[in-house]
Amino acid sequence: MNQTAKVQRLHNTVTDIPMQPASEDIWDTKYRLKTKDGVAIDSTVDETYQRVARAIADVEEPSVREHWYEQFLWALRHGAIPAGRITSNAGALEHKPATSTINCTVSATIGDSMDDILSKLHEAGLTLKAGCGIGYEFSTLRPKGAYVSGAGAYTSGPLSFMDIYDKMCFTVSSAGGRRGAQMATFDVGHPDVMDFIRAKREGGRLRQFNLSLLITEDFMQAVADDADWKLSFPLTQSEVDADGLDLANDDQVIWRELPATQRYLTREDGRVACRVSKVLKARRIWDMIMTSTYDFAEPGFILIDRVNQMNNNWFCEEIRATNPCGEQPLPPHGACLLGSINLTLFVRDPFTEKARFDWDEYRKVVDVFTRMLDNVVEINGLPLEEQRAEIFRKRRHGMGFLGLGSTMTMLCMKYGEPKSLDFTEQVSKEMAVQGWRTALQLSEEKGAAPIMDEEFTVTEAMLVKRPEMRADGIKAGDSLKGKILWAKYSRYMQQIAGEDAELVAALSEKGARFTHHSSIAPTGTISLSLANNASNGIEPSFAHHYFRNVIRANKKSKEKVDVFSFELLAYRHFVNADALPSMEAGTRNLPDYFIAADDVKPTEHVDVQAAAQKWVDSSISKTANVPTDYPYEDFKDIYRYAFEKGLKGCTTFRFNPEAFQGVLVKEQDLANTTYRFKLEDGSFVEAKGGDEIEYDGEMHSAANLYDALKEGYYGKF
Repeated sequence: MNQTAKVQRLHNTVTDIPMQPASEDIWDTKYRLKTKDGVAIDSTVDETYQRVARAIADVEEPSVREHWYEQFLWALRHGAIPAGRITSNAGALEHKPATSTINCTVSATIGDSMDDILSKLHEAGLTLKAGCGIGYEFSTLRPKGAYVSGAGAYTSGPLSFMDIYDKMCFTVSSAGGRRGAQMATFDVGHPDVMDFIRAKREGGRLRQFNLSLLITEDFMQAVADDADWKLSFPLTQSEVDADGLDLANDDQVIWRELPATQRYLTREDGRVACRVSKVLKARRIWDMIMTSTYDFAEPGFILIDRVNQMNNNWFCEEIRATNPCGEQPLPPHGACLLGSINLTLFVRDPFTEKARFDWDEYRKVVDVFTRMLDNVVEINGLPLEEQRAEIFRKRRHGMGFLGLGSTMTMLCMKYGEPKSLDFTEQVSKEMAVQGWRTALQLSEEKGAAPIMDEEFTVTEAMLVKRPEMRADGIKAGDSLKGKILWAKYSRYMQQIAGEDAELVAALSEKGARFTHHSSIAPTGTISLSLANNASNGIEPSFAHHYFRNVIRANKKSKEKVDVFSFELLAYRHFVNADALPSMEAGTRNLPDYFIAADDVKPTEHVDVQAAAQKWVDSSISKTANVPTDYPYEDFKDIYRYAFEKGLKGCTTFRFNPEAFQGVLVKEQDLANTTYRFKLEDGSFVEAKGGDEIEYDGEMHSAANLYDALKEGYYGKF
């Protein structure tokens, strides 16, 4: 049988490709339900699906539960993959009663007082204990060296309080065996912004955090103009009086749009008085951001003005923080559940001229999966009453996809080329439009999200943000239903109206079941496990053969595990069992469309993200990977390019062995890196990153042992 005939015969059997050991191991350790004694309850992956489908279907009315159980199980077998917290915890109440099905939360605003800082620390600890990730804005805290009148002393600043949250997260995650996830956001106009940018240059510091800057359009303009940038912090009236500040002198005070106005001096237009403490060239800050990102992969970049402009709930939310990976910008106490669709399962006749995507089945899975995710709201398991109230009021969820890069390869297209951008946009648009059609059906059947029927008083600030409201005869003081403000005046829903005006008109009349539908998460371990290492989220495959550094309970450093990309496994299964992923044995017998993350230009990474972002109502977790030897001069403008392309955020990663070990590492990077460190007996060892070293009664890769000792986590898992 020739290769083309073989592929045609097998095009619907990608699920027959055996799960690679790394994938099975992740399912077993993270998502397989077990008793407290470690006895497996889920015998197979399909039994995991059955458990999850049953738990979510039990939300339905008794007369239809069995019908929806069968539908949900069908969707799970055809590419719907709930996020990790759902897959791990749904139907597990008897064994894990204190865990949540929610991945994403954001803290309430951290007030600038010791009482509030510690109160939010307590809330965060409970949230992390339940298995949820959490994000915070720390630029609400006064800068280092500011006087605290109540204490009669000077504050140590936001970064020192972040250290406390970092240690709390490490302690909670160590006890629970699962790494805690936190995001710290920080305003680019805060006086301590330079310290925030440099924070991870200190070995072992803030390793339980991802860091992202809140970048404003004013700052981007200042960078473009090579202008000055004023660093400032809000003022109270008593501080203005005590220090004799002149509110009209913009060398002393500037007026900024900030959400936390309760205790600070505020004008009628809502702007807050802020003391100017430093003036720097914007480009100096910009250069520091880019060099830190180049060397340490942080801070990330959140274009906060655009996040708020494009928020469906623009009329009642001011967003300043995101979940740990950035795909969910959320208001205070905001919470969101996630799920992703495995795109590889919709490819027909892969690796041939007839390769195509099954759009009809894809839309059906989106339809059923939307109902599934909406049901998860009812079994959220969130630990705080404020979080539960928020998710019930708005019912937001974030459906996304995974395996985009693997799917492109199976469709014989290169990630980042023009036709791949068209494909990405269509995948995102079909998900969005079908999702809102289902939102209308669910609203008619079960009722709209409560916020849709709430009354909101129109303010002058709202009319400034949406001048079309004034053109429609709406005045400050008028009262409008949430569903009108949401459907008729949100920027995103008006874009949906361009595709289906009747749908959005019906949503403005009846309301939607939820306020947000889409979000593209990084999907690291669900891609690796349940999708047999289809590429993460919106990404291309990291490599076609690499190593994953895995935390093992009771192991003193991370363990290095072999991993192969799903598309390589599929190509070997369908076409050529001897295909090699790299220059092993001096040959590379793969088609030229088999590319990986480092083969994609940073601008092409951004182009793919922009193609999807147009139809994603929340945000996207995306990393532009660049090789270790990628020139800084070619790298330094990537965030500006992201801004110009309309993104809400951007993150980059360049492997830098001097900084840290990533989760995913290539064999070539390990082979090219020599580590030198001191052992317990005082001797020094030099070894290539992939070499195995016996130390303290265990075998470790040299790279992971070095990292564990340097970062201070050796023996603490």
